[in-house]
Amino acid sequence: MNEVVAELSERIRSAAAQSKAVRPRGSGSKDFYGYALEGEPLDVRAYAGVVSYEPTELVITARAGTPLAQIEQTLAGGNQMLAFEPLHFGSGATLGGCVAAGFSGPRRAAAGSLRDFVLGAKVLNGQGEALSFGGQVMKNVAGFDLSRVMAGSFGTLGLILEVSLKVLPRPEQELSLRFDMDEAAAIEAVNRWAGQPLPISATCFADGALTLRLSGSALGLAAARKKLGGSPIENAAGFWESVREQRHAAFAGDTLWRLSIHPTTPPLKLPGRQVIEWNGALRWLATEAPAETLFAAARNAGGHATRFRGGAPRTPVMQLEPGVLALQRKLKTALDPQAVFGPHRLHADF
Repeated sequence: MNEVVAELSERIRSAAAQSKAVRPRGSGSKDFYGYALEGEPLDVRAYAGVVSYEPTELVITARAGTPLAQIEQTLAGGNQMLAFEPLHFGSGATLGGCVAAGFSGPRRAAAGSLRDFVLGAKVLNGQGEALSFGGQVMKNVAGFDLSRVMAGSFGTLGLILEVSLKVLPRPEQELSLRFDMDEAAAIEAVNRWAGQPLPISATCFADGALTLRLSGSALGLAAARKKLGGSPIENAAGFWESVREQRHAAFAGDTLWRLSIHPTTPPLKLPGRQVIEWNGALRWLATEAPAETLFAAARNAGGHATRFRGGAPRTPVMQLEPGVLALQRKLKTALDPQAVFGPHRLHADF
């Protein structure tokens, strides 16, 4: 494996010397996100394999090219899981691409985001130098945690080589319940239930129905169902996978927006089909409404909007506050001063 790292490092140094760009790539399952894909692909799939897995320590360390399905299968053997429920968007999704994208699935509101579970990372910077951040325990960082900055960077700050993730035990049982109600009632209900001692691990409102997932012990689920009511749904695992992988019909459309806002925000009354997750904090909207309409709606609700998929080439992906944008520029300059990695992937001007 050292030969693979040496080759990747040499290609990065060569690109920097020639003022050319490269873009880290696994299976390409997240290539739809962002602006243009610029630079020669830097395929990391040859750098694969689980480095260590300690079920008793709740930690797995693996190389970036390792298939995400292999990671999940390995954890299942220890009756454990990636609690943030990563989005695959393809059978070949890799661990490095999963972390670089930073996407979290339906369990995020209950368990935390992908970034919360990153313990450490090894990366190659814009000079082809190998750097290590964090470690394999929760309390291992003093100051700015660069390992977690890699989550959501889409390979624009460096090439992820290896990642250590905290994992959690799989729940004893799960039960999903359906409630027929409108959007306003669903938002009110999930926020009311979120403040109660209920084992809710996921929520989803779509097509006039709210679906709740309960995770825990048999006694806990029975008590929760008695209190909540609702109708049990069949093939619940298939339903939640369709939400996670955006195969549910409500996600259909050329352009999909992701609004991260205050969970108690009333219905936004925007055109298009909508899916609401994370106790109301995540609103997916399949719409052709103007970008500024979405940005303004998210700002007014105390959050931000992102063009997740589709849209015209010049449609902005996101709007950042000046201070946040300045910080991202500084990080880019520090780790990739010659802009070798994925220029213009996340920001139109750098």
